[in-house]
Amino acid sequence: MNLCLKQLGQRDYLDIWAAMRECTEARSPESVDELWLVEHPPVFTLGRNGDPVHILNPSNIPLVESDRGGQVTYHGPGQLVAYTLFDLNRLGIGIRSLVSGLENAVINTLAQYGIKAEARRDAPGVYVDGKKIASLGLRIRKGCSYHGLSLNVDMDLSPFSSINPCGYPGLEVTQLLDLGVPVRTFEVAVPLVGAVMREFGYATAFSTSKSYLIAGMKEQDIQLTLNVS
Repeated sequence: MNLCLKQLGQRDYLDIWAAMRECTEARSPESVDELWLVEHPPVFTLGRNGDPVHILNPSNIPLVESDRGGQVTYHGPGQLVAYTLFDLNRLGIGIRSLVSGLENAVINTLAQYGIKAEARRDAPGVYVDGKKIASLGLRIRKGCSYHGLSLNVDMDLSPFSSINPCGYPGLEVTQLLDLGVPVRTFEVAVPLVGAVMREFGYATAFSTSKSYLIAGMKEQDIQLTLNVS
């Protein structure tokens, strides 16, 4: 199976959310799965069943009530967001396997930097020494997924103090920079893409100019083509 990569740079959350829904609605059984890599300007997002009580200190950072699963989280520059537009029926997996596969992909990516991380069955995501470094939030429609994961790389973590991250009071967050790995998001994207491909059985990843993105949104080639044996 092939995987289409889209490196989108920094884009507004609402625009990307609308584009993901459009892409998912337009899919057919022949549509190639896609992985979108993006950063967002500062934004809090609340899952469709999220409880606003977990927003502790409302600020000038906008809040979006999203259709993904999960509670409240924060996105901002320096965080790598990977949106998984996958056909789960074709992959032969369910939502639990998708979550586990994405967690494993992050864990394996961090291992390449010498960081030992783990997943928690009771609280989806990836943790290093009890601190959350990656969050997951997904939506399944017509057997296909959208939304995905966020990995803290080199960002301002202070907005997380205004929320109970993912609905867990007192949960601390961390990032690659604070763990002694000073890298940029596009650098982390390379091992992450490879790890996602291995987890879900994609043989080749490629970039293309064709997309369902809204008018005026230009995509940037990710500048890599991966083959996984």
